[in-house]
Amino acid sequence: MAAAVLTISSKNYSSWSLRGWLLCKMAGIDFTEKAMPIDDPSTRAELLLLSPSVLVPRLEDGEAKVWDTLAIAEYLAEIRPDSGILPGDRVARAHCRSVSGEMHSGFANLRSALPMNLKARYDRYPIFAGALPDIERVTAIWRECLALYGGPFLFGKTPCMADAMYAPVCARFETYAVPLDETCRGYCRTVLAWEPMAEWTAAARTEPEELEELEVEF
Repeated sequence: MAAAVLTISSKNYSSWSLRGWLLCKMAGIDFTEKAMPIDDPSTRAELLLLSPSVLVPRLEDGEAKVWDTLAIAEYLAEIRPDSGILPGDRVARAHCRSVSGEMHSGFANLRSALPMNLKARYDRYPIFAGALPDIERVTAIWRECLALYGGPFLFGKTPCMADAMYAPVCARFETYAVPLDETCRGYCRTVLAWEPMAEWTAAARTEPEELEELEVEF
């Protein structure tokens, strides 16, 4: 059977592509990457938060074509039930789906105020006040999960769907030096040192293309 194909956009800027890629790595499927050019209109619309419908990442696996990140996670959990994408416990699975769905559909102010940029580092970055409630909610989710399931990942000792969903937030918090308590700093360190995350980040830093609109400080 031919390898699956995961279509992604920029590794430096695309948080959704990162999530889908991490999920495929967690599932352990044989897949190849297909990168959309950064000057493609749909790619630019996605990265600049101008498109209401994001069609990357898109996973093609045989006859299955899945382009929503949560749908990709559920599909991979179906075909690889032992991958750990979803927790084994029913109550924990419900909790994992809930916090993943919250990330998927919310936190618009955080996304726009702190765009993903893995190459950049800002020691003093003015954070839009509207993003602060989003940051507080994200860190509250992290503290709750880490306390309930014991860490170092959100639902225990190994990464799951929720960690893939929040991994780009860890990267954003590092890029913009967002002040965090020790629990949340420790979680970010765990995620950023996670082997697939480190692999993606290293590739992102070699990406030559840039979008000038995402290099402007707010």
